[in-house]
Amino acid sequence: MDFLNRSLKKTFSLLLLLFLLSSLSACQIGYLLKSANGEISILVHRVPVEEALKNPKITEEEKRKLALAQEARSFSESKMKLVATKNYSTYVALDRPYVSYVVSAAPKWNLTHFKWSFPFVGEVPYKGYFNEEDAKEEAKELQEQGLDTYLRGVSAFSTLGWFNDPLLSSMLRSGDHDLVNTIIHETTHATLYIKNSSDFNERLAVFVGNLGTEKFYLNKEGADSPTLKLIHQENEDEKLFSEFISQELKILDQWYQSNPPKNEEDRVQKFKMVQQKFQTNVLPKMQTSHYARFQEIPLNNARLLIYKTYMTDLSLFEQLYNLSNKDMTVFLDHCKSLEKHPHPEEGLKEILVFLLKK
Repeated sequence: MDFLNRSLKKTFSLLLLLFLLSSLSACQIGYLLKSANGEISILVHRVPVEEALKNPKITEEEKRKLALAQEARSFSESKMKLVATKNYSTYVALDRPYVSYVVSAAPKWNLTHFKWSFPFVGEVPYKGYFNEEDAKEEAKELQEQGLDTYLRGVSAFSTLGWFNDPLLSSMLRSGDHDLVNTIIHETTHATLYIKNSSDFNERLAVFVGNLGTEKFYLNKEGADSPTLKLIHQENEDEKLFSEFISQELKILDQWYQSNPPKNEEDRVQKFKMVQQKFQTNVLPKMQTSHYARFQEIPLNNARLLIYKTYMTDLSLFEQLYNLSNKDMTVFLDHCKSLEKHPHPEEGLKEILVFLLKK
């Protein structure tokens, strides 16, 4: 139980530090205490994966996925050159389908994130809760302020090195290659996370997760793998969607800036135009059904900005990877060089211009 005692000591040290931060409001302190309590409730239920694999209460399918996660963890360190940690070497069986619930918000007539500020990570465009009702209450309060909101459940998250993150039963509900992608995605966050730069951090993790999942199955099953074929198709669809949504968000942003606020129906029609364009111009080119629901989901600025955070300009990371001779160490070094840059996304473009001139 040494790992548990160390983690709990670290948790309580963090809580003490938070109390000493006089800049925090009582509301922030209350939220952080709740979050710490939620984290502790997960930590105290961790068991080593080796022990979980021997537990007769865990199904054979769950055990298979636990073993797969260990393969992905090893691969992310040895082949993807991501930081070696003790993350995902333990397991927690949750009593709910999601580990946490995340609220995002945005002004109705401005395509910009509503942001929360926290110690250590800086400003972030989302706020997570371990309790769904708390998340719903937050969303309701934001709506009463006239903001768009979007609430979603998440199966995994990264504590960015503060704790040894466990595998969660919520993570095992996804398909095999999605689980592998999640492990690599979250390990990317543990490798590099730039304060106040959530969009850059998430896009980097999306790119590395997609690339790493392809490489994992190429290594595991070979070039003729049906799984690899599906992953490749999904990644190609993601590139198509990224190009489409990047352009549409720019057009929508220009529309907001050039038109004073009118009425909600104008906005709804604008959203429908985006979805119709997707249905006509993009969906027929897609090889999978991964984005098929985009044409029918209810849209608002908060939901669209999720795509901005995770999906826009992914091609920039691909360009950097190619210009790094597809060497992950070189690629990651370039990304890490942006840690002190005031605007990492602009810094990424500067690196690309420099490398193209060489």
